[in-house]
Amino acid sequence: MPEPLEGFLLAAGLGTRMGPLSACLPKPAWTLRERPLLQWGADALRAAGAHRLGCNAHLLPERLRPVAGGLEVFGEPELLGSAGGLLHARGRVGAELLVWNADIWADEVPFDLLRARHREAGATLSWLLVPHPGGGWNPVWMDHEGRVLPKGVTGPWGPYHFTGAAAWSPEALALLPEGPSEVNDLRPRLAALPAGHLGVVTEPFPWREVGTADALISAAAEVAPDQEGRLSGSYVHPAAKPAANPTGRLTRCILGPGAAPPPAITDADALWFEEGGNQVRLGLP
Repeated sequence: MPEPLEGFLLAAGLGTRMGPLSACLPKPAWTLRERPLLQWGADALRAAGAHRLGCNAHLLPERLRPVAGGLEVFGEPELLGSAGGLLHARGRVGAELLVWNADIWADEVPFDLLRARHREAGATLSWLLVPHPGGGWNPVWMDHEGRVLPKGVTGPWGPYHFTGAAAWSPEALALLPEGPSEVNDLRPRLAALPAGHLGVVTEPFPWREVGTADALISAAAEVAPDQEGRLSGSYVHPAAKPAANPTGRLTRCILGPGAAPPPAITDADALWFEEGGNQVRLGLP
C-alpha cells in the first residue's frame, strides 16, 4: 500500500499566462538560483517536516518529471483545477496534507505555524493568510472566530490575501467531487462545518508568484541577479548558452534551455530555446 503523503505541490496547469514559455517548459520547471520553482516549494515543505511529497502534472509532464526529484508525480491528462488536483492525494493522508502552489518562489514559508494552528482548531481546511497588499488580489475575510467566509462575503476581520499555503484534513479531501473543481466551490460547504475553514494570519514574508514572462524576468533580477538575472532586462536559464562576448543586445528576452542566439544579434521581446538540435525563436506578447 502506498505511503501516506504529507505535502503536495499543485503543478498542473495550462500555462496560459506564460504565453510562448509554455511551449518550452511548464511553469514549475523554470528556475531561479538554478533550482526549479517546483523544488523551492518542495524544500519549504521539507523544512516543516513534510518529506513524503507529491505533485500533479498536466502540461509537458515529460519535462516536469526530470526536475521532480524526490516527488511522486501524478499525471493529470484532464486538468482537475485548484481543488480537484488534490484528488490524487485523497485516501493517502494522515493528520493533514500541506499544500503549496508550485509556480510561487519563496525562500521560507511558515508551514509550521499553519500546521500548529490547523491542529489546535481541529479545522477541516486552513489557509495561510497575510494582510492584503492592495491591488487586484481577491480579498479574504474572516468571521469573529477566524473562519474564512465564502467568496464575496465581508466580515469583521480582513481583508487578507491567500498565500497559496494550505492544510487539508482527510475530511476536507473527502468533500472533493469527482472530476474538476476549484477551491472556491468548496467554501460555502466548509463555512457550514463547526471548525470548517480556518484562516491563519502571519506577517508578510518574501514570496513571488512567477506566472508570466515578465514576472520571471523580474524575479530573476531580484532573486538571482548573478545567475538567471545576469543579463539585464532578460532571463538566462542555467542550460542556456549565451555568447561570452556578444556584440548585439538582447532586451526583454528569455533564454531557455539550450538557447544560443548569435553573438551579433540584437533582439527584443523573444523566447529562445533549443529543440531537436535547432534554435527556436518565439515572440513574446
